[in-house]
Amino acid sequence: MTTPFNGADAMVRMLQYNGVKHIFGLCGDTSLPFYDAMARLDHGMDHILTRDERSAGYMADAYARVTGKVGVCEGPSGGGATYLLPGLVEANESSVAVLGITSDVSVGARGKFPLTELDQQALYKPLTKWNTTIDRVDQIPHAVRSAFRAMTTGRPGAAHICLPYDVQKHAIDESDVWAQPGHDHFPAYRSAPDPAAVDEAAERLVAARSPVLICGGGVVIAGASAALDALATLLNAPVCTSVSGQGSLADTHPLNAGVVGTNGGIEATRAVVAQADLVLFVGARAGSTTTEHWQMPSRKVTILHLDVDAMTIGTNYRTDVALVGDALLGLQALHAEVQARIGKRPADVADGAALAARARAAKQAFFAPLAASLDRPIKPERVVDVLNRLLPPRAIVVADPGTPCPYFTAYFNAPQSGRHFITNRAHGALGFAMSAGVGAAVGQPDSVVVSVMGDGSFGFTCGELETIVRRNVPLKMIVFSNSVYGWIKASQKTGYDQRYFSVDFNRTHHARVAEAFGVKAWQVENPADLEGAIKAALMHDGPALVDVISQELQDTAVPVSQWMG
Repeated sequence: MTTPFNGADAMVRMLQYNGVKHIFGLCGDTSLPFYDAMARLDHGMDHILTRDERSAGYMADAYARVTGKVGVCEGPSGGGATYLLPGLVEANESSVAVLGITSDVSVGARGKFPLTELDQQALYKPLTKWNTTIDRVDQIPHAVRSAFRAMTTGRPGAAHICLPYDVQKHAIDESDVWAQPGHDHFPAYRSAPDPAAVDEAAERLVAARSPVLICGGGVVIAGASAALDALATLLNAPVCTSVSGQGSLADTHPLNAGVVGTNGGIEATRAVVAQADLVLFVGARAGSTTTEHWQMPSRKVTILHLDVDAMTIGTNYRTDVALVGDALLGLQALHAEVQARIGKRPADVADGAALAARARAAKQAFFAPLAASLDRPIKPERVVDVLNRLLPPRAIVVADPGTPCPYFTAYFNAPQSGRHFITNRAHGALGFAMSAGVGAAVGQPDSVVVSVMGDGSFGFTCGELETIVRRNVPLKMIVFSNSVYGWIKASQKTGYDQRYFSVDFNRTHHARVAEAFGVKAWQVENPADLEGAIKAALMHDGPALVDVISQELQDTAVPVSQWMG
């Protein structure tokens, strides 16, 4: 018997027509019609079955970051809907287009205490850019079109669709199922800043004696690295980035002074911002981490701010010129107007390349002896140094927000611009790196992808090792094994007079755990053996893990301002 075209079929076709090629998710009772449609229809999409809905969300997030396409994740009702939420929250706050689809109890069962009932729309409403619950089958096409439009236009973000079980089985006219071209990637539509604001900003940039550009993730999302390079080079102005803004310029670029702020910033990069008489924020929210809790730059500095979201401008700093628009178009417009005025520059402008070079040299002078140390336990700097030397071009490093984040933020060097470093800095949940690494590897299969995580994070997410082996994802993983929730213990050391409480746990032999799942693995205690193990992992044809017995975070020279003297 031929199955009539139904709501589940419509959902599958709407994803197909919107250019979706990969879906990350986990099955459940209320999702059965959707899974059946995926099995029956010829749609060209690959479904990656995960072992946890949180992992599906993080996979979709990193997939979207490296492809510029909408990441799609799905899960069942009840607990599945609550587990999918962390990935959507992170993506939304990071301006990444991710669609979460959760199935639900039947419309007719609402309010009758069916198993797994919860108010999904209320749950997701404050934490996504766009969110709806389907009540009738004919609403599905419009809902999906609206979700893709919301995710990819303006400031990108996450969307959620709640799809009840019975609606998935209702018949629908297939002619209603169509997609709007252009909403399969982000940013879908670009808008340019007001020309009058561009003129004023250009006048101020040319008049400034020491302008500094601070770039956030909006530059990378907009694909604006070349435009940034052109403007910074024209002005000979140093470029600093937020954690999320890494990749705005290649880390080897002569004007790249590095990451600023409380996480990954050092005194030398702070000095670059401190001497500025004008700061241009580009695609950055000027949040607490990037600005040292709004102390750097100072309130006396002229502030220009270019961002696609008008609500970020003037939130934390009195802004002299607001430029509301896409980073690419805005930087291109600024370059044209600065070029027309460049002859008016003061004679005593600062040498931005020299400022950036001094910052990089100071950072390297501090980093090099730590990276070369043969002390045990292994210093995290040594891991970063080995990867800097061994990773091929266009490699991607995915770091959890705990132990790995500040080290890779400060010291990892990508030889090209673009999305080559990913970390979940919006909400900082552990368990991100392994799953996000899978999403990045699926989205960019020609790149070497390395996930670096602490052992606390490994405990959140190690079930996905089975997914990695089943799908033969050639992900390389490094675990900093120090048997502690290091970020909290370091904070207890400096802020609570070393009153350590409930932050230490037993050591796990992560290499043996990985081997039990079928992953090739090494454990390293001797610093002299580290390079050989990482080199072997990178050369291995398949997933591999290196378990590094490393320093506890509170005993390291970690580049986090609140812990440094």
